[in-house]
Amino acid sequence: MKIHNFSAGPCVLPQEVLQKSAEAVIDFDNGLSLIEISHRSKAFVDVMENARALALELMGLEGKGYKALFLAGGASLQFVMVAQNLLEKRAGYLNTGTWSKKAIKEAKIYDDIYEVASSESAGFNYIPKGYDIPSDYDYFHCTSNNTIFGTQMKSFPDCEIPMVCDMSSDIFSRTLDFSKFGLIYAGAQKNMGPAGTTLVVVHEDILGKVSRKIPAMLDYKEHIKAGSMYNTPPVFPVYVSMLNLQWLKKLGGIAGIEKENEKKAQLIYSEIDLNPLFKGYAVKEDRSNMNATFTLENENLKETFETMLKEAGISGLSGHRSVGGYRASMYNALSLDSVKALVEVMSELERKA
Repeated sequence: MKIHNFSAGPCVLPQEVLQKSAEAVIDFDNGLSLIEISHRSKAFVDVMENARALALELMGLEGKGYKALFLAGGASLQFVMVAQNLLEKRAGYLNTGTWSKKAIKEAKIYDDIYEVASSESAGFNYIPKGYDIPSDYDYFHCTSNNTIFGTQMKSFPDCEIPMVCDMSSDIFSRTLDFSKFGLIYAGAQKNMGPAGTTLVVVHEDILGKVSRKIPAMLDYKEHIKAGSMYNTPPVFPVYVSMLNLQWLKKLGGIAGIEKENEKKAQLIYSEIDLNPLFKGYAVKEDRSNMNATFTLENENLKETFETMLKEAGISGLSGHRSVGGYRASMYNALSLDSVKALVEVMSELERKA
């Protein structure tokens, strides 16, 4: 039976990427496994260079002063690194959920952090709008997509200061003017590859402006100088991410996958709105194309619904513990057929109720 993987992360990956990754673990370079070769070997240096180049190419940032890095530590380490490298006096943060709250907490260790706006009082079910970003701040930080609450920024403010964005859960899923951002970071495991590496794309002009001494492992300039190989990189996650970016390029790049993602989102949200047994969590204008969050209105039907999901091969649909309900994560590699399978189960439940 086909398994429809709606897990919020680690994400579903294309079958061809999984197949090539599995083969590389056995034989990647003349009988040597990918995970036992030297990270300084030409075979892996080529992987790292290709992965970094593909990231910039897909974002349309080649030749525009940006550098791409693949680092360890997850997006959580970036909460610290952003502040270490960019925060001199004060910065503004948009608080839209759990991960932005954690980013704010880490940055406050270093200096003054201000929330330019927050949706916490409404349970983070919408994206704040109409806020001001003072021009004397060092940078503005936002989170483009909130996996837990199912909200997504549909537009980004025009900033006179560097804009930093955590794009962990919707990176490469939709066309954007990526040149609006001074720094973008994204944990691979939400929409790009397996857990273990984080993509950082940074414009070099925003670096080197803080007075503090930065430990080498936390210094973007050091990682850029070393070609993202200052220390032993996460070899396997970088390789799988490279394969995934190659797969995306073959599909027509970000513009190509965006059309598929919109179809999937329209299908699931149409069912949520038309089916009286379900209710969406996020306000309609801010609904995420990556993570659809919803609840079952009649708890007496929960056991029946979950039995039907299991019989249909639908996995990973449980909502985050802080919200409850259900969460359908529809990352790039999830097929439209999988969303159709979920919608069919939801429709069948209505017919049975």
